[in-house]
Amino acid sequence: MQMDALWNVGLTAGFGFIIWWIKTHHEELKRVQILLNRTREELAKEYVTKADSNQVLGQIMSKFDRIEEKLDRLVERP
Repeated sequence: MQMDALWNVGLTAGFGFIIWWIKTHHEELKRVQILLNRTREELAKEYVTKADSNQVLGQIMSKFDRIEEKLDRLVERP
């Protein structure tokens, strides 16, 4: 009878430890996911994507081309 009681106590302690370990890791995973989402939000506020950067650079270059053409026309005038 005592062996059964010890076996029950051992199994209960083992399962309790496993459940506690799973719960702890699950909470840590949730915390890391929240931090990752916050980081993604902050990156989107401060940095631009490569496509957006290329688009803006293209607009700037076209404006410089127009200024260059105007300067060329001014220089060509007698």
